[in-house]
Amino acid sequence: VQLQESGPGLVKPSQTLSLTCTVSGGSITTDFYFWSWIRQPPGKGLEWMGAIGYSGSTYYSPSLKSRTSISRDTSKNQITLQLSSVTPEDTAVYYCKGPISGPRADFGSWGQGTQVTVSS
Repeated sequence: VQLQESGPGLVKPSQTLSLTCTVSGGSITTDFYFWSWIRQPPGKGLEWMGAIGYSGSTYYSPSLKSRTSISRDTSKNQITLQLSSVTPEDTAVYYCKGPISGPRADFGSWGQGTQVTVSS
């Protein structure tokens, strides 16, 4: 399975960040598999943001839940992340990961990551 993140590299404060993860070599609707979004701010550790399951159920980090939405396009085999009301603290490398056996499970394949900078 291969994953590829895409989206704008620069977002202005207060706007909504939208990223897409295109999955190849496997279906995002395969039973019992989950797909997650993880980010890493500069100089900090990895932060789990949320995940979407094979049935379309979504799971979010409590600290980001009010601003995060994860969805999917099964016709394109893509997972989408939206993060609203961004601030410079949302500057990070964003990764998608999967397939995994649970919303926060380890293992799975990682995309190469995409750098997002929030700045005016």
